[in-house]
Amino acid sequence: MKEKEEFKTLEQIWKSIRLILKSHPWHGIEIGKRSPAIVNSYIEIVPTDTVKYEIDKASGYLKVDRPQKYSNICPTPYGFIPQTYCGESVAEFCMEKSGKEGIVGDGDPLDICVLTEKEISHSDIFLVACPIGGLRMIDGGEADDKIIAVMHQDDIFGYWDEIDHCPKSLINRLKHYFLTYKEEPGREGTRHVEITDVYGRDEAYEIIERSHQDYLKKYGDMDNLLKNKFE
Repeated sequence: MKEKEEFKTLEQIWKSIRLILKSHPWHGIEIGKRSPAIVNSYIEIVPTDTVKYEIDKASGYLKVDRPQKYSNICPTPYGFIPQTYCGESVAEFCMEKSGKEGIVGDGDPLDICVLTEKEISHSDIFLVACPIGGLRMIDGGEADDKIIAVMHQDDIFGYWDEIDHCPKSLINRLKHYFLTYKEEPGREGTRHVEITDVYGRDEAYEIIERSHQDYLKKYGDMDNLLKNKFE
C-alpha cells in the first residue's frame, strides 16, 4: 500500500511538471495508447535537411550530429518512437530472426521512418504513425532496427497497411541511405553495417512491443525519471 501511495504521489508530481516544463521527447511523451498499431513518433530530420540532427538524451533538445555526407539525404521524415529502448529483448529477436550471434541492442530509442504525401518542412515535431514493416539493420554488432510507417490518416499512404504496398524502389532508397549515411569521405566501406532483411507489419509490432518492454525495464522507475538519471 505504501509503495502504491508513493507511486501515485510521484505520478502527480510528474503531471504537474509537464504543465510548466517542456516534456522530454523520449521519456515525457507516451508511446501511444493504441501501440503498436498506432504510435507517437518524434521527428529528428526531414528530407530537406542537409544536417543530421538527433536528440540529446540528457536534455531532450535537438542537436547537430553531423553534416550529411555527400548528397545523401533521408527520403522520409525520420526519428524515433518515444518510450522505447533497443536492449536485450530487441537484440534477442534480432539474433533469432537473423541467425547471428553476439548481437546487442544499440541502447537508443527505436528508429522510425514515416511515409507521407505532405511536405513536412522542419523537424522537432511529433506526429502519429501506423507501422507497416521495417528494416532489420545491424550496425557494428548492434541491433538498429528501422521501423517503416505511414502517417496516420495520410490521404495517399494512409491506406497502406503492409510493407508489400511500398514500391521496391522506395525500400531500396531507404536501404541505401541507412547503409551509407555514416560513411566518411575516403573511408567508404570501413563500417560494418548490414540490413539482413525487410520484414512486415507483424514483426514490426513485435519489435515495438519488445523495445517498449526494454524501455520499462531500464527506465520504468519514475523516481529515476524525476531525478533525470538518463544515460
